[in-house]
Amino acid sequence: MQLYRIILPITFIASLSACQNPSSDSTVTTDSTATPVSRKATVPVPVIFDTDMGPDYDDVGAIAMLHAFADEGSANILATIASTKYDGVAAVLDVFNTYFNRPDVPVGVPTGKASMLRDEQHWSDTVRKNYPHDIKSNKDAADAVQLYRRILSQQPDTSVTIITVGFLTNISNLLKSPADSIAPLTGKELVEKKVNKMVSMAGGFPEGDEFNVKIDAPASIYAFENFGRPIVFSGFEIGKDIKTGIPLISDSTIRNSPVKDVFRISIPKSAEDSAGRMSWDETAVLAGVKGHEPYYDLKVGEIVIDSKGRNKWSTAKNRHHYLVVKSQPSEVQNVINRLIMHQPATK
Repeated sequence: MQLYRIILPITFIASLSACQNPSSDSTVTTDSTATPVSRKATVPVPVIFDTDMGPDYDDVGAIAMLHAFADEGSANILATIASTKYDGVAAVLDVFNTYFNRPDVPVGVPTGKASMLRDEQHWSDTVRKNYPHDIKSNKDAADAVQLYRRILSQQPDTSVTIITVGFLTNISNLLKSPADSIAPLTGKELVEKKVNKMVSMAGGFPEGDEFNVKIDAPASIYAFENFGRPIVFSGFEIGKDIKTGIPLISDSTIRNSPVKDVFRISIPKSAEDSAGRMSWDETAVLAGVKGHEPYYDLKVGEIVIDSKGRNKWSTAKNRHHYLVVKSQPSEVQNVINRLIMHQPATK
């Protein structure tokens, strides 16, 4: 999420997977300095999706993409977790999971100190009013850290990809969590044992002053310093030139879609969105499920964040990676535009 900041046939998604990027980004060692390499996916990528789901609306495109990948069989959505706790965010997540025929995907919300930021366009009110959802309030959702601990403890070792497109509050709290009745491991130990990698829409590279990092700077610092598995950053510069959503709202065949409604409501309210909304969060989902190739290269090093949330890149250590553009942004733009137009699979 950044604040400045067709019906998609299954055959298209299969073609994208097989032809445009035949491999899935997957780390196969337990070394936190390992380069996330691409390899052919033999099973769906298990994903925990951590999102602020507003105040921006690229989060909506991101969750739509994730469900499109799940429908094709390349992703398994383990949980959708909010990093903000404005009233109704849990219900909003449930709306999208329900729309894509996955009403049982667990939803988590922070219960401690966390951002209360929400969408200024109030599209979240519209989707909660007009679309089915069983979760009515944040009280109906799980505690974010407890849900992380439960989900991770149940997964095979080094299997889970965490995709964060919001604030790092939950990740920091998870890493600080002690062993408990859910799992006999601390949060840091759970991450090191169960997580494959984290792909994070955060920062700007080689240096930046980026929204997701700044909103909870202490959490960002702690999370990136203590996360013991590979991290891939999709920085501010990656998504800013990718403008999506116009084909979605222009397609008259797509009806009764909360994804379309969000873009339809929001795009006209900002002159900078006249060509489509910048697509920061969607690029993180694309890289998290499909890998960085063929659109990006990886730069190795380490993110360094100051107390105000500004980041720089250091080559002193080889712990992290950030995406570097390799192909034209229009190529990724076309892919994302088609994916966010994906309609729920027939029951």
